[in-house]
Amino acid sequence: MIRKSADSEKKLELVGFSIHSNSIAAAKLKREFPQAKGAWTGYTSIAPKEMDWNGIDAISHLLSETEAEIVVNGIAGASGLSASILALQNGKNLALANKESIVMGYRLLKSIAQENRCQIIPVDSEHAGIFQIVQRFGKSIVSELIITASGGPFYSLPLELLDTVTADEACKHPIWQMGRKISIDSATMANKGLELIEASRLFDMPQEQIKVLIHPQSYVHAMVRTIEGAIFAQISKPDMRLPIQMALYWPESVQASFGFADLAGMSLDFYEPTQDRYPMLWIARQAIDEGEAQCIVFNAANEIAVECFDNGKIR
Repeated sequence: MIRKSADSEKKLELVGFSIHSNSIAAAKLKREFPQAKGAWTGYTSIAPKEMDWNGIDAISHLLSETEAEIVVNGIAGASGLSASILALQNGKNLALANKESIVMGYRLLKSIAQENRCQIIPVDSEHAGIFQIVQRFGKSIVSELIITASGGPFYSLPLELLDTVTADEACKHPIWQMGRKISIDSATMANKGLELIEASRLFDMPQEQIKVLIHPQSYVHAMVRTIEGAIFAQISKPDMRLPIQMALYWPESVQASFGFADLAGMSLDFYEPTQDRYPMLWIARQAIDEGEAQCIVFNAANEIAVECFDNGKIR
């Protein structure tokens, strides 16, 4: 997005970044953006010399010593929560792709954001879509939220074969290119369970009024049903640059040169998920009903299960 904006009137500037373990990417970013400060969060013994800070306090230094207007948190898993807290404590708007921050600590994040007059802007395509619709029409007209899921790589696989699949197969998502953890979460629909919790928190909506539909084409990211019975949908090609651009430029809208959906001749299909294929979605709903602590347990248990599955310890 920063490269794309270089020749536009509303140019974005990278003032800082963090990297955990990719030393090649770290060195490349420092060469391309020499003015940007770099934080290395992995092992200090292999920290690239180009980085400005490394170690356990690297992100804290990055967020307190750079003048960023907005911070994008794309850290995977529970470890992203501390970065979300630090960003808001330092008075920076938070473009949040780390759904675990909302699942584990939304009340705290909301309180810090209000205290520092900051905004939490969702980057997940589903929540970004709902955010855009609600911003335009207001929360008072909303009767139901609908978030979609692709169904993952095993959507049509016979149930009796699910216990034979491997982690590598789970990571072959039919639509999105993602990291291993979120790809496995997508295959089990644990990711959608986390997004269900996130939607309930972000939009203050009971889980009974949030529907999940399988939509294999991944063009309709989210829908909002109004009290009048109408449905407003956010439709675009499956391209994460769109919600990222929306978050970076919020509250302004800028012209996009990508993600345009030409619907002529397309079929848009929607199906109800089933509990025998995607039990994690039902477990997430139960966690919401049982309270915040159970949502934290759901996230922690899933992270352990994903790690064990990825390492071949469980099936």
